[in-house]
Amino acid sequence: MSKTSAQTTSDRGIASAAPTDFFWQWSRFSELTPEDLYAVVRLREAVFVVEQQCAYQDADGRDPQAWHLLGWSDEHNERDLIAYTRIFEPGIRYTECSIGRVVTAPHVRGTGLGRALMAEALRHVESLAPGQAIKIAAQRRLEKFYLELGFRTVSEPYEEDGIIHVDMLR
Repeated sequence: MSKTSAQTTSDRGIASAAPTDFFWQWSRFSELTPEDLYAVVRLREAVFVVEQQCAYQDADGRDPQAWHLLGWSDEHNERDLIAYTRIFEPGIRYTECSIGRVVTAPHVRGTGLGRALMAEALRHVESLAPGQAIKIAAQRRLEKFYLELGFRTVSEPYEEDGIIHVDMLR
């Protein structure tokens, strides 16, 4: 686990700070404690199901094959999951490596934590599979965000679970 802090400027040009005391945790599924797994499910459900009003099968059977990146805030000595994603090595989800379920807690959006999350995920993918392509199924509304991270759109828009997506490669 590594401690990190970040300060960025949001899209609106307003300086805002990510939590000053947060750390990354990389785990395989079997290494997640029940408390870790509960926090992951809680964050994914709060954003993908409740906030985005999308009834879908979050427990898709793929978590046991993934690497899990958890971004924890440790402010006021209370551990709070504020960022999460999962990574698949080549040949598991797609022929390429894959990053998915990218999520930040609503109260930290606009702080740069999403970019920090993706930078950490990309760093780990490079260590697992140097020079390999990465494929994502991105929500169309976030296409610009991923383009800025070096991805390119490789599919026409399509609907998945009631949300328009595009496939992207890096």
